[in-house]
Amino acid sequence: MINKLIKKIEDSKAPIVVGLDPMLDFIPNHILERAYKDKGENLEGVGEAIWKYNKGIVDATYDLIPAVKPQVAMYEQFGIEGLIAYKKTIDYCKDKGLIVIGDVKRGDIGSTSKAYATGHLGKVVIGGKEYRGFDEDFITVNPYLGSDGIKPFIDVCKEENKGLFILVKTSNPSSGEFQDQQIGDRPLYELVGEKVAQWGELHMGDNYSYIGAVVGATYPEMGKVLRKLMPKTYILVPGYGAQGGKGEDLVHFFNKDGLGAIINSSRGIIAAYKQKEYEKYGPAAYADASRQAVIDMREDLKKALTSL
Repeated sequence: MINKLIKKIEDSKAPIVVGLDPMLDFIPNHILERAYKDKGENLEGVGEAIWKYNKGIVDATYDLIPAVKPQVAMYEQFGIEGLIAYKKTIDYCKDKGLIVIGDVKRGDIGSTSKAYATGHLGKVVIGGKEYRGFDEDFITVNPYLGSDGIKPFIDVCKEENKGLFILVKTSNPSSGEFQDQQIGDRPLYELVGEKVAQWGELHMGDNYSYIGAVVGATYPEMGKVLRKLMPKTYILVPGYGAQGGKGEDLVHFFNKDGLGAIINSSRGIIAAYKQKEYEKYGPAAYADASRQAVIDMREDLKKALTSL
C-alpha cells in the first residue's frame, strides 16, 4: 500500500491528505435540514448529514489528492449512526480511488491490539466467508505500550499489505510534557523515532516502509532531526493551515527526492468556506471552496519544495 500511496502522490503532484473531521458547525444548514427532514432531527439525521457533507468534499477534491484521513472520534461521538457514516465515507473514498488513513490512534497489547488491527485493517471469517470491518488502508497508532502494542498491528499489516502511521511528535502545544522529556541526553521523541525506523524494517515497500510516523507541522526543527533518523519512513504531518503550519516550514519533513512526507489539512479544507479567504463561496458552494483550498495548498507546497 505504501507503493500505491507514493505513486498517487507522484501522479497528483500533491503530497496532501484531506482530514475528513466533520463537526456539526462545519456542516451547512441546507445539508443538515435535508438530512433532518429525511431521517429525523436525531442521531440518524446527523449521521446522514455527515455522510452527505463528506461526499460533497470528496466529489470536489478526489481528482486532486492522493488520500483522505477521517478522524474516527468525530464520528464516534454520534454513536452507531456516526460510525455508519464513517464506514460509508471510507467505502466511498476507496471507490473514488483514494487511499484512506483511519485516524484512530489505537494502542493496546496482545489480543486487544490484534483485535483493533483486525477491525480496522484486517478481516474475520464467519461461516467460511471473509468479512472486513472498517477496512482502511492505513491507521494511526500510539506506541506508548512499546513493541507488545505495535507488533500485532504490523503482523496484520503484513498479511493485508497495509500500513501504519505511529505517533512520534504530535502537533498539540502540551505534547512536550512527555514527548520532549530527556532520556539520558536525548528527548523521548527521538528514541521513539528510532524505534519506528526499526519497526519499519519489518515491513518494507520498494523504497519506503509501510510503517510511517506522525510528526506535527508545528515543530519543523524537530521534524528536521526526525527526518534524518527515519530516512525510509513516510511521515504524516498534521497541523498545516489551521494550526499554523505553512509550506515553507515543512520542507525538512521531505527527503531530497521530494517524497517521504504527506501533509494533512483538516478544517482548513473541509471548512474552507468559513474562512475569510474563501467566504465568497458561501455555504451552498462549500465543496467548491474546499477544492480551491486544496489547489492553493498544493501550490504552496510545490513552491516550498523547489528549495530541496
